[in-house]
Amino acid sequence: MNKRIEIDEKIFQEAVKFYGAVFSIPPLASKIYAYLLFDYDKVGITFDEFVEVFCASKSSVSTSITLLLNAELIVDHNKMDERKRYFFINDGYKKLRFEKIVQKMKDELKLLDDLDHFKKKNDDEGNDEKMEAYKALLNKNIINIQESLNKL
Repeated sequence: MNKRIEIDEKIFQEAVKFYGAVFSIPPLASKIYAYLLFDYDKVGITFDEFVEVFCASKSSVSTSITLLLNAELIVDHNKMDERKRYFFINDGYKKLRFEKIVQKMKDELKLLDDLDHFKKKNDDEGNDEKMEAYKALLNKNIINIQESLNKL
């Protein structure tokens, strides 16, 4: 791998595996994302650099970059005096990711409340203790994550 930025191969491989699974992205997209993590100085990585570093076809790199851009995992910028696009990790994605997690938990809570309401209407049995504990856990995590997001 010809690389312009310094990476730790072991950490890189772990990041490729981890982010590929977390974001459900294909291997090359995961490699591009993991590689960008090592761009500490935020100088940006060009399309041609990705083609060279990963020895991948231009169409494969283009497809992976488009996927990452559409998922808002990365952003691109053009420098004023150049035609090249430079790609960077989207630092705002961390906040977006947790906002999506909170929304999923809220959606699940609403669904569970609707099911509980339906059950009571048809069954008239008491609340399930485990379900109430689960809903309390969801509520507690929603509050905790939202408080942390407000600090970002």
